[in-house]
Amino acid sequence: MACEGRLQGKVALVTGGSRGIGRAIVQRLASEGATVYFTYRQARESAERVAMEAPEALFPVQADVRDAEAMAGVVQRIQEEQGRLDILVNNAGIARDNLLLRMKDEEWNEVLEVNLFSVFRLTRQVLPIMLRQRSGSIINISSIIGLMGNAGQANYATAKAGLIGFTKALAREVGSRNIRVNAVAPGFIETDMTAGLPDDVRTAFRQQIALRRLGKPEEVASVVAFLASDDASYITGQVLVVCGGYLIA
Repeated sequence: MACEGRLQGKVALVTGGSRGIGRAIVQRLASEGATVYFTYRQARESAERVAMEAPEALFPVQADVRDAEAMAGVVQRIQEEQGRLDILVNNAGIARDNLLLRMKDEEWNEVLEVNLFSVFRLTRQVLPIMLRQRSGSIINISSIIGLMGNAGQANYATAKAGLIGFTKALAREVGSRNIRVNAVAPGFIETDMTAGLPDDVRTAFRQQIALRRLGKPEEVASVVAFLASDDASYITGQVLVVCGGYLIA
């Protein structure tokens, strides 16, 4: 259950917020009182449906995270309209799976560009605002694939593992300014991506998960909301794994 008002007065930016985990994060942050700007690249109808749930708190912005100029415009808009930015959730991501021997340069480059390089650029654009505020929470959506690897996903695993290293390094850089940086590593979650898996594959996954089921986007969103809130005021540089016990260290 959401802690009503836990994020009251906070302003958030979520990338890739029109579907799946991103949509659940947007909805959860808004339900706890945050004003939420969220980006989408093509799913305009989906983004507009999300915004209609709370038009006074949700603001969809069409922008490709790979376009540094467009994302700088998003950050500038938030600063002009709200005067602050408290929460950044780097959620946008793609997969272009292939065995490494067959992987094309564009499949490698596109995944690294969206899942990792865009995070570096956007975070660098947001940091001056948080540094002036002397406060902020940055949450990077990684994956258990970044912790354990997976055949056919060398590009995806590399990007998600890179996010974890980025998270830990940045946490050390900005902690003295009261800016917290953490990562969330979801496991197999019920999204459009997993919905296309054959039944036998889904069954095999469930048998390897301690809780014997795939997760829900809302279960990831609840962890993000916690990290964004003052309830996590002494947590930084960490990776919170949300996988139902698929990966137990």
